[in-house]
Amino acid sequence: MDLLKVYSDIIKKQNESHPERARALVRLGMFLKTFQEKHIGTKGLPSPYETLFLSSMNSVRRALTRPDQSVWTNIFGPVELFQCLGLEGISAEALAVFLTGFRIEDSLIDTAESAGIAATLCSFHKGFLGGMLNGLLPTPVYAVTTSTVCDGNLNTFRFAAAERGIGLRILDVPHEYSEAGERYLAAQLRELTQDLETVTERQLDISEFRKVIHRENLSRRYYREFLEQSEEICYPNTLTISQCMIFATHLNIGTEETLSFFRELAEDIGHYGPHTGRRILWLHLQPLYDEAMKEIFNLSRDYHIQLFDFPMDYMEEMDEEKPYEALARKMILNSYNGDFVRKVRFIEDCMDRYHPDGVIHYCHWGCRQSAGGTALLKKAAGKRNLPMLILDGDVIDRRNVHEGQIRTRTEAFLEMLGNR
Repeated sequence: MDLLKVYSDIIKKQNESHPERARALVRLGMFLKTFQEKHIGTKGLPSPYETLFLSSMNSVRRALTRPDQSVWTNIFGPVELFQCLGLEGISAEALAVFLTGFRIEDSLIDTAESAGIAATLCSFHKGFLGGMLNGLLPTPVYAVTTSTVCDGNLNTFRFAAAERGIGLRILDVPHEYSEAGERYLAAQLRELTQDLETVTERQLDISEFRKVIHRENLSRRYYREFLEQSEEICYPNTLTISQCMIFATHLNIGTEETLSFFRELAEDIGHYGPHTGRRILWLHLQPLYDEAMKEIFNLSRDYHIQLFDFPMDYMEEMDEEKPYEALARKMILNSYNGDFVRKVRFIEDCMDRYHPDGVIHYCHWGCRQSAGGTALLKKAAGKRNLPMLILDGDVIDRRNVHEGQIRTRTEAFLEMLGNR
């Protein structure tokens, strides 16, 4: 019997009339998964990655159990400010991914579309909105999003904030960097701080803000050290762990826990051996529930995911003495912000700096920018004689994926890569 399928059916049934019970079942499921990973773990997965997975699970659990201390945001949100005010920043994307783990995404997406949400909207957003509309997600104290990358994201947050009657701040991030643009965004961040101080009845301590930026800088130094070693060393990972890195580099960056993780990561990689297979640079997102892809890539030495671009989208040092300006600069210069040419240059730098053997780009259905820029990325890879595979799928909605076709194309690409 497929116990997860039975459990998901129970959640769906309860959610029809008792959303609070469904929410309790989700929290229970996450607790049991956390218990399993903590006491059993995943054989062959490095200890720092096990810590990262538990940290990611706990982050989502805190947002679900303590909504009065959480903020809905996107993965480019200014989480550093939230930390200083004792708030948990949880992204709409992360909530959608973890709910997908319970196999209830079909119900959530159908709920959103039945309420009039466009079928063409990104399934991350439809999953999040479905959970919001049917009461599965509790109401946070505030919502914050940015204009970075995704246009649909703005309307998603406007709709969710209006439905739940909470405050919303949309940060207008300039496409190109300039000192004037930095000041403009820094002023918005200060206004956001005032909003959050009013909501929480707390005052942001600027010295604590500087400490958060300091820990963020140290974390990136350790991460750069790890990435430099990854060119020669095969450090085992999985598709799930690659996605969890977004918690470390985005949603929880600047915390003591995250700094400890990156320190352990940089130290632990030295205990592993050199690459014996092909190294993959993976772009955009990964199909977490695709069993065939898991079989190919999870803990593999033959075809190892050496690099994943999302966690590396900003790697510069930040000015700890001017935290608001530093945070504004970080948001403007993110490789996903502005003209797609910026991302192309960033990926070119990754290719030249870390020398992968091949590139895989997974175009998530509903994400226009990922699909629209693939030709430019493939051209950049071709100039370096790097084979590139472009896959089309859906990270959230299992109904919208041709798994057999994806597996066939991936295996053919990897066979060709192995023969080079």
